Amino acid sequence: MKINLDLKIEKPSYFTITDITYAQVDAWFGHTTRDLKLNLIYPQSRSKKVPCIVWICGGGWIRMDKSAHLAYLAKLALNGFAVASVEYRTSNEGAYPMPLEDVKAAIRYLKAHAERYCLDENKFGVAGESAGGYLAAMCALNNDKSLDVGNYLDYSSEVQACCPFYPPTDLATFPYKSALEAGASMESLMLGMNVVLNKEKAQKCCPVSFVTPSAPPFMIFHGTNDSTVPFSQGKVLYDLLIKNGCDATLVAVNGAEHADIFFAQDELWNMVAEFFKKTLVD
Repeated sequence: MKINLDLKIEKPSYFTITDITYAQVDAWFGHTTRDLKLNLIYPQSRSKKVPCIVWICGGGWIRMDKSAHLAYLAKLALNGFAVASVEYRTSNEGAYPMPLEDVKAAIRYLKAHAERYCLDENKFGVAGESAGGYLAAMCALNNDKSLDVGNYLDYSSEVQACCPFYPPTDLATFPYKSALEAGASMESLMLGMNVVLNKEKAQKCCPVSFVTPSAPPFMIFHGTNDSTVPFSQGKVLYDLLIKNGCDATLVAVNGAEHADIFFAQDELWNMVAEFFKKTLVD
């Protein structure tokens, strides 16, 4: 059987590059350096630049894998975006704001190389899950210039849209049974202080402390049965965004636990793609 096929060219070719070094940082107690890397799915397009979505993996700030979600990120890319999944330093390497500085450095790197990867440097979104959702929200809300350290400082690390999955947003209100339990928690390790004994300081390092009327659009996904990061954490951020007149949507995933299989479903990822189309695409 022979088939003659005439095709209309409607989409660009997409390429995936793994382990792009976006920064070098101190390692091993300051005596050595190591590379921070990202994976990038981008279109080879000469006709137009595309918006970029930066994805941040979760893992309690104690471990992460920038390749873990590439199958789902590819779905976003095929909807017309470039998608970068970025590495950041975990709590065994240093406390907050180190991981947030890393994410912002990755954004600046991508903007500095926008021509190379066909990126629109004025249309960046950020998304992430759990600890990565916290970093995504902080990246979108906290534009303190002191967080921009390293290279490419002529470029802004600000983003135009945010989609966090089950994010910790107010660590001072986590339901710890005791100060002893809190001291050993992933949240305290990330902040470098006991959350229960330093509630006011802890809250100042959280998304809820940075909501203003100028916040970018948010779409928050959170499971109603989340026993790791309570659903109330997503809702309190949503409520504050609405109170400040911001564009915000809270998607309550009924019956879902933390990082549940519900969050792997096409319907949910289609919502993510539509959110970024609405907020980043003309």
